[in-house]
Amino acid sequence: MADIKGAQAYTDAIARIKQGMEMPESGKTAGQQGPSFGDILKNTIQSTVETQRNSERVSAAAVAGKANITDVLQAVTEAEMSLSTVLAVRDRVIRAYEEVMRSPI
Repeated sequence: MADIKGAQAYTDAIARIKQGMEMPESGKTAGQQGPSFGDILKNTIQSTVETQRNSERVSAAAVAGKANITDVLQAVTEAEMSLSTVLAVRDRVIRAYEEVMRSPI
């Protein structure tokens, strides 16, 4: 079940990124192509933070005896996968920035 949720999280992230890259629809100007990279990144980080908070809530409920261990495992796995994704994007952005900074002007 956690694999399905993780795959869905990746699919959702890819869909948000593709949405930002689509060509303008008829009636839109070139400046209205969709969300910017910054907006996508902001939304993804907010989603990751909410996933982390959900994981904490479910874990606390399990400690209180009000949640199933399967739910805890699923929530923790989702949080781990979303955090790993954000960290991978961060690392790539830093590498790209460093590469640009090393480029001759």
